[in-house]
Amino acid sequence: MPHFVVDYTYSAETAAGRDTYRSAHRAWLAELVVHRTVITCGPYADDSGAFILVESDTPDAVAQLFTHDPFVIHGLVPEHRIVEWTPVMGRL
Repeated sequence: MPHFVVDYTYSAETAAGRDTYRSAHRAWLAELVVHRTVITCGPYADDSGAFILVESDTPDAVAQLFTHDPFVIHGLVPEHRIVEWTPVMGRL
């Protein structure tokens, strides 16, 4: 199954909202981890965004799935991109 990187870009203006909805966002992601849809995820150390590695059939399926993220629902991700990623070496 293809892998996709969901690359979130955050802004300083959404920081308070992200603090408010972080537990709901992480609970939503944790459920996707349990179902083996999300392989790994986490914020960038500089709080500029987040990296989410997803296993899915198509980018459209990923896009549809991420409309359910509490951060997205509440307008806290001003930019994101979904890129198909092909692992070549290393451990997942």
